Amino acid sequence: MELRKREDCMWDQVSLGEVMIRLDPGEGRVRTARSFTVWEGGGEYNTSRGLRRAFGLKTAVVTALADNEVGRLLEDLMLQGGVDLRHVKWMPYDGIGRDVRIGLNFTERGFGVRGAVGTSDRARSAASALKKGDIDWDRIFGEEGARWFHTGGIYAGLSETTPDVLIEAVQAAKRHGTVVSYDLNYRPSLWNALGGPEAAQKVNKQIVPYVDVLIGNEEDFHVGLGFDIGASKNLTGLDESNYKKMIVAVTEKYPNVQAVATTLRDVHTATINDWKALLWTGGTFYHSMELPKLEILDRVGGGDSFASGLTYGFLTGMDPQQCVDFGVAHGALAMTTPGDTSMASLKEVEKLVSGGSARVDR
Repeated sequence: MELRKREDCMWDQVSLGEVMIRLDPGEGRVRTARSFTVWEGGGEYNTSRGLRRAFGLKTAVVTALADNEVGRLLEDLMLQGGVDLRHVKWMPYDGIGRDVRIGLNFTERGFGVRGAVGTSDRARSAASALKKGDIDWDRIFGEEGARWFHTGGIYAGLSETTPDVLIEAVQAAKRHGTVVSYDLNYRPSLWNALGGPEAAQKVNKQIVPYVDVLIGNEEDFHVGLGFDIGASKNLTGLDESNYKKMIVAVTEKYPNVQAVATTLRDVHTATINDWKALLWTGGTFYHSMELPKLEILDRVGGGDSFASGLTYGFLTGMDPQQCVDFGVAHGALAMTTPGDTSMASLKEVEKLVSGGSARVDR
């Protein structure tokens, strides 16, 4: 994968997406909560935060926030994450959020037989109001320079205008030689009002021709991109051989895609999962290290942390096996702490990849 030189770029990675406030009831339920812990999070932003905090790279996020006290709370949380905010667009607030607001995400973690539950309250958010022409992409990718750009299907499904913003961004990234990664991340709750799977596929098929690294699971490829190779009706239990056929079919249709990555999760309970991943690149499949019966505190954001670990591997010149192992290790560590974002360190990721135990460090 041909990457721009680090010395020629201000940013190792830039992401585009919505950042929300997560309201977390801890060990309780949203429906019975009397207090919440506040975190920031967003599928695309989480990758930038992970690369900055866990791996020490220079990252920035492109998004929009409502200019009110809630928006400033979110800004304060993001500042603690270390991601550069100079490309955040502040939207005027009308007093009650008729036009723009901050998206909220109520998420309970789940335990044992009770799965995690997420309830979004994000319509008319500032990030969803962005339109084509609002962001100077040539400044970001050209004048400043970025080695890697990450975005995804969550942002594509936020509103009728966000697909145009996203397409404009990936086209600019390719003009300037920036590697583009895209997490398909198909969410029915986002696309139902915009036309369902057909609408998602129409948008994704305009974006993927500009993508170098494609991330997704079987539902993403099947429902979000329209590939149907051995997928069962309920999209569970797709065996590995059919999964590989699906990935090969994607790369044959889109020869610009240089790598495809997917996490493979077998859910025993909400708190016990088997966790591993598969990476295709250069015509070869790479199986990650396996973490059977991984104990999970908070599964939200595990896939985003996988993506940032994988990206770190590519950006630092690791071989494909190391890249997918770093992704799996970082994703696993992120799921041992609360919140959407990673609290892991590079040292901890390296220890897990090298087979280190969970014995106390002191």
